Order: sequence, then structure tokens, then C-alpha cells
Amino acid sequence: MTESATRADRPADAPDSSPWWRSAVVYQVYPRSFCDSNTDGMGDIPGITSKLDYLHRLGVDVVWLSPVYRSPQDDNGYDISDYTDIEPAFGTLADLDALIAGLHDRGMKLVMDLVVNHTSDEHPWFVESRSSTDNPKRDWYVWRPPREGFTGGEPGAEPTNWESAFSTSAWEWDETTGAYYLHLFTRKQPDLNWENPEVRQEVYRMMNWWVDRGIDGFRMDVINLISKPGELTDLPVPPGRRRAPSLGVVANGHRMHEFLAEMHEAVLSRRPMITVGEMPGATVEDARLVTDPRRRELDMVFTFEHVNLDSAPGGTKFDLQDLPLPVLKQNLAHWQEGLAGVGWNSLYWDNHDQPRAVSRFGDDSAEHRVASAKTLASVLHLHQGTPYVYQGEELGMTNANFSEIAQYQDVETLNYHADALSLGLEAERVMASLAARSRDNARTPMQWDDSSQAGFTGGVPWLTVNPNYTEINAAAQVDDPHSVFSHYRALIALRHENPVLVDGTFALLLPDHAQLWAFTRTLATDGGTRTVLLLANCSSAPVELPSDGLPDLAGATLLLGTHGDGGGQTLAAWESRILALA
Repeated sequence: MTESATRADRPADAPDSSPWWRSAVVYQVYPRSFCDSNTDGMGDIPGITSKLDYLHRLGVDVVWLSPVYRSPQDDNGYDISDYTDIEPAFGTLADLDALIAGLHDRGMKLVMDLVVNHTSDEHPWFVESRSSTDNPKRDWYVWRPPREGFTGGEPGAEPTNWESAFSTSAWEWDETTGAYYLHLFTRKQPDLNWENPEVRQEVYRMMNWWVDRGIDGFRMDVINLISKPGELTDLPVPPGRRRAPSLGVVANGHRMHEFLAEMHEAVLSRRPMITVGEMPGATVEDARLVTDPRRRELDMVFTFEHVNLDSAPGGTKFDLQDLPLPVLKQNLAHWQEGLAGVGWNSLYWDNHDQPRAVSRFGDDSAEHRVASAKTLASVLHLHQGTPYVYQGEELGMTNANFSEIAQYQDVETLNYHADALSLGLEAERVMASLAARSRDNARTPMQWDDSSQAGFTGGVPWLTVNPNYTEINAAAQVDDPHSVFSHYRALIALRHENPVLVDGTFALLLPDHAQLWAFTRTLATDGGTRTVLLLANCSSAPVELPSDGLPDLAGATLLLGTHGDGGGQTLAAWESRILALA
């Protein structure tokens, strides 16, 4: 489509002043696994800068950088000890400035990860807070005395029976001041007390420091956990667990909207930025409030519902069950319909906390990996919202297939393994669940070429490279018109060129079909009404198009397909077609 045609096709109610991020595609970089420039085995900022032409060729608009701040790396950078400095393993502030300049020179933007529910226990704020009970920063964190009738540090003395996200108690005893501090994640990640206005103002000051440095937005880590309940009490313990999961009672607290509106006024309103909040446990109703532009909070949120559908009810994220296609597509449709006309969706299959999409939702066998990776991409990018591409997803990278616990590095994985075995779960079952769902599946190094260590490093990588890098790598795909990379590139271009894929209304078709994922996007413009149809066979067996439930395909034009011209009434295994209807 030509530029003039694109402008002429723009809807009357969505002028050029529409927020720029509505038509953008975001690419997530996990820095330690992206590209190593100095052969120390860990990716770094200069390595990212060296690959900007690759990202520009892919066509993405925004790069989201997982944390590169100074950190002890207890949770791979999500434990920050200095918000305004760079972890030396990743580079320097000058390196980050060069990355920002390189992105801006190419018309791309940078989003930084904002981690302000908690800090590292090595952050100067916490060092002061734990130094004495009368320190001015004592109330910057959440402190509680031992449970009545118990001595601090002994089993059962914790203020509540809460479990952290990483299978440990959510409380850590501090001998110096004789109290417990709350940590919803590792013990080295104490939670900030957002009830204290001094904490909030210091966070906003830090955010403005980054905005002044030239960044273009924030991805906000577990931002809906910042408003803690007024009273912290025991919770019911699920069967087979030692403690009560805590995130549910903390999420979407009574002052969350107040805090987000205050943040918007103090920082986000200064210039057009992109903001997305990671919000575990958020419902459509929660997201509708947060993303309603009239409320001036955030632009979009990451829903967790679709990535929790394959967890066993009442179990952990590592429990597995079959996920019927109707359940998945109806869930995404629920979010499409729930935010329509008010808020905005973020669209993602995987990220640094989720296993690889093609292994989880597709078919990563040699026969179907390429087609299923392409079709999953088509399904995602055709929904309304801002798509997020996680590094390597555009190559169809797969799960790691680790077979020994010694191969894993992730703290969540290691804690789960130890806890599960201590509860009597079979070792074989535990390892199988980790192979399918561990976060390390997404953290293996980026596969650049078929040279040693996949071209990621000239040294020994911090995490084992997936052995299939000799087949699956960027060098083999960037010039191959039939590759997963080329399909992603075409999808991104299609979205940029067609306002109907940005602003068009969504309608799910055949909601109960076990193989077909079908929906339309429709937009009324000055030039008439346009409708685009997605047909996707999300299975490893062919499927006939039904005679009922689909629009008339006579005169339809194929915009992008996975299997050549894509004609006929039968869709091959993992075939998808994007059609402009007559």
C-alpha cells in the first residue's frame, strides 16, 4: 500500500493526532541474553547498539529494555541498588546514551523497565531503613514485628503466612532492628512503602531524571502491587502448599489508581510517552480503568489471564494441563471486547517470564515449527492493541529442553524445584514441568548465526545456548523470504500500512471451533468500510473451512499468508491467511 493510500484510508475519527503508540510495535530486549560485545559471556548495551540495524530492518518502532540498572543480580536485574546508574556488566551511562541516540537516529524509541514496587536490599534507601528503628527512611519499607507469642526468626513467627512469588516466605527477619520486612519476591527485594509520600516523590524524581535523559516511556514491573492493604493478615493456604500466595491480596490495592494518577501528573504528562503496566491478577475491569485516557493513568497493561489458562486450577504456574483452543481465543476476545472504545490492549505471547510461544502455544517440531511460529504471529498482530515481540520470537526460537537442574539459573525455577521435591513431588514430573514452563526457556542467548555459541559471545555464555542454533538463527533467516523473520517483517509492515489493523473493531468468529481461529477487523473510513479477515488453523492437522459462520470470501484479496497463494477450502496444518474482503 502506498503512503498516499494509507493517509486517504485513515478513519475520520482517528486523525494523525492519535497517540503514536497505537500503531507501534514493541521489541523486548533481555540484555544479558541479547548480544555480548566484550566476550565476558553476558550481553551488554554496546551489543544491543551493534544490532540496531537488524531491529530497524525488522520494522519495530520501540525497544523495551529489561533492567540494566546497577544491581546485585539476585533476580537478574529486577533487584535495583541504584536507579540512576548502569550495572557495569552491561556498560555505562555513556553506552546507554549512545543506544538512545542510535535508536532515535533510526526513528525508533526506547522504553526502560521501571521497578519500583521494591528495591535491592543493597539500595542505600534500604541500608538506611534497616540501620535503626528511628532512621528517617525506616518507613520507606514495610516492617512488622514478629507474630504475637513468637520470638523473631523462629518458624511461625512471621507476621503473616504469606508466600512470596518465588516459593519462600514473604517475610525476612532482620536481627539488627528486631523486625520483619516484606518481600513479595526474593528476600533481597524488600517492598517499598508507597503509603509514604516521600517514597513516591523520590520515585517521580528518578523517573523524570530518565525522561530528561531522552527515554520515551516505561514498562512498569508489577506496578499493581504498590498499594498494600491497610491491615496485613493471614490468608487461606491452598491444599499441598505451606503458605498462602500473597500477590492476589496485594494486587490492585485501594490506592493504586490514586498513585498512578499522581505519577501521571508528576512525570508521564510531560511529553508523549508510551507506558505499560505489568499487572498480575488484573481483570478486564481493572485494565479498563487504568487505560481509560480520561483517567490519566497508563496507556495499556499486560494481562496475565491468557498465560495462566494452562495452569492447573489452584496450582502453580508450573502445573500443566491441556489448553483447548476455544478457551484461549475466547479469553483474548474477552479482552478485545472489554477494552473496546475505552482502553487499549497490549498483545504478547511470551517475554522474559514466560516460556517460548512456539513451544507453548504452537508446535515446535521440525515439521511444523516455522508454520506455527508464523501463524501465532499473525493471530497476535491482527488483534487490536500494541504488539510486543520478545527477542528471538521473530526467529521461532524454542524452549531450551534442559534435562538437568544444574542447567537452570533462574531463582524462581531453582526455588520451585527445591520446594516441590521437599513436598514429595516426583522428580521426573518436576523436571518435565520446568522443561515446559521455566523462565529460563526464554532467557537462553539470542541465536544470531551458526558459529560457536550462536554468535552471541566469543566467551562462555552465562546460560547455555539452545543446541538448535545451528538451524534456527538470524543469519539464516533475514534474507530468506519464507522465514519466520520475513513473516514478522511483513506483518509489522502490514500493520503500519493499514489503519484497519490499528483502529478497526474486532469480532470473533467460530468461537467454539477446536482448530480454527477466525476474526474480523472492520473500519469505516472516508473511503468506505474496510474489513480484514484472519483465518488461522491452530493445529497440526488440516482443516476444512466450514460453510457457515464465515463471511463471503468471493473477491477477497490475500494480504499475507503462510502457505503461498493460500487458496481453496482446506487450510493446511498451521496455515493462516489474512484477507481483505471485497
